[in-house]
Amino acid sequence: MTTQTLPLAGKVALVTGGSRSIGAAIARRLAADGAQVALTYSASPDKAREVVQAIASEGGRAMAIAADAGEPQAMRAAVAQTVDTFGRIDILVNNAGLALGGPIEDIEFETYQRMIAVNVTGVFVASQEAVRQMKDGGRVIHIGSSMTRYAAFPTASLYTLTKGAITGFNRSLVRDLGPKGITVNTVHPGPTDTDMNPDGGAVSDFVKPGIAVGRYGQPHEIASLVAFLAGPQAAFITGADIVADGGFTA
Repeated sequence: MTTQTLPLAGKVALVTGGSRSIGAAIARRLAADGAQVALTYSASPDKAREVVQAIASEGGRAMAIAADAGEPQAMRAAVAQTVDTFGRIDILVNNAGLALGGPIEDIEFETYQRMIAVNVTGVFVASQEAVRQMKDGGRVIHIGSSMTRYAAFPTASLYTLTKGAITGFNRSLVRDLGPKGITVNTVHPGPTDTDMNPDGGAVSDFVKPGIAVGRYGQPHEIASLVAFLAGPQAAFITGADIVADGGFTA
């Protein structure tokens, strides 16, 4: 595929939490489709550098930005640095997230505050800053969770609360951004082989039997869906909650 035919050629993307797992796969896929990519990281500088180097080795252009998604000013600065470096921003993927929790009676309020800061406030701030810079054809893509439809196990109420907030934000934001030609969608991964929820991990024994295709998803499969939503063929898709879970919540 030549540069001229790449679906995201000339576009600039910012992927929050892009150093590992689904975020890293998204960053690499968007770059493979022609976008220049900025990715944020908080605790994994080595992993972030690996992603940038992998993109560069494949002929792409990327940079890593140290930014805690739970710090609003860091998110504002990440958007600004993306625009300063690449000249624009066309695609925002709100991927950064935490999965802390436990029985609700045992959750510390500080844990609740941290989860809200990263999984909700970070999404709001990054979206607000990015759409101020986007033009017609912009894309905002949130990474949610299929647990907003089916809570497969206990101790995840706080996580599900934060991801449910993103679903509501997504549906209302389309009314603000539709007239500007910017689409907003949420991808809800089901059980996916990631650092937070590895295949063979703590919950896989009782989660995997409920997956219709009989296996965990892979990060690159989620990235493929995100790449489609970021591209020109998805211009009429907005306000959608798209579940990619191997039939887990069917």
